[in-house]
Amino acid sequence: MSFDYDKYIRPGKLPHIWCPGCGHGIVMKGLIRAIDTLGLEKNNTAIVSGIGCASRLPGYLDFCTLHTAHGRAAAFATGVKMAKPEMNVILVGVGGDGDGTAIGGNHFIHACRRNIDMTYIIMNNSIYGMTGGQFSPCTPTGAKASTTPYGNPDPAFDIAKLAIGAGATFVARGTAYHATQIDKLIVEAVQHKGFSVVEILDDCPTTYGRRNKFKSVIEMMNRLKEVAVPVKAAEKMTPEQLEGKILTGVLYKEEKPHYTDEYAKVIARASK
Repeated sequence: MSFDYDKYIRPGKLPHIWCPGCGHGIVMKGLIRAIDTLGLEKNNTAIVSGIGCASRLPGYLDFCTLHTAHGRAAAFATGVKMAKPEMNVILVGVGGDGDGTAIGGNHFIHACRRNIDMTYIIMNNSIYGMTGGQFSPCTPTGAKASTTPYGNPDPAFDIAKLAIGAGATFVARGTAYHATQIDKLIVEAVQHKGFSVVEILDDCPTTYGRRNKFKSVIEMMNRLKEVAVPVKAAEKMTPEQLEGKILTGVLYKEEKPHYTDEYAKVIARASK
C-alpha cells in the first residue's frame, strides 16, 4: 500500500524550489513519514526553519510553521516551546553548514546546552546552496566553493561532535541515500525528552556538485553510500578502516532533566 504524502502537503505551495537530484525532498518525505508514525496532530506541531534551500521545507507542510530569520530558527523555536510547552517543536535547519552552525551557531550551541525538549533536523549539504555557493563550516577541506575557488583551507565542523560537546542529549546521523533510515531516526529523536539533533548528509548537485566535478547525482549518492558506516559495524572496525568514513545511526543518547521542565519549576517557585 502506497503512503499518502498529500494529506500533509500544502498543494498551493507546489512545485517546490529544489533542483533535480537535491536531497532535501528525500528528507522532507522522511520527516512526513516520521510525523505519521508518531501520530502528531497538525495543530499541536510546530515546524520552524531559518533561511536557505532546506529552510523552505516548512512552507510545503500543512502544520503550524515558521519561516524565520537567517540563523535564528533555534531562537524562534525556543520561544514557541517555552510559550507552549505542550507543542511538539521540530526545527528544520538550512543544512548545518550555514544556517545551523555558522549564522545560527550561537543559538544552536545554547539550545544544546539548555537541553530544551525539541528536535533539530540539520540537512548538511556542505555548502550555502541558495545564496551563491559560498563555503560553510561543513565544507570539506580542499573542496571548491564560490568563495574558495582554489580549495577550502578550513577544517570542517563535525556537527554530531559539536552537538554532543554542547550538551545535546540525543544525536543521530543519516544520509539521503539511506532514505528509509531517516524517518526511524526522526521518530526516536522526537520521542526523546530533551534536545535531539538529527544530521542528514545530503547533496547539492547544482552548487556543490558542479564546482567539485561530480559527473552526476548518482555519483554523489554513491559517495554517501560508500562513506557511511553504521555505528554497530564500526565497533568491529579498526581506526585505519574507519579513516574517511562517517558513522550513521544513533551516536549518543543520555537522559537528563530538560529545560522545559526545569523552567516550569522556576515559575512555580516564583509564584509562591
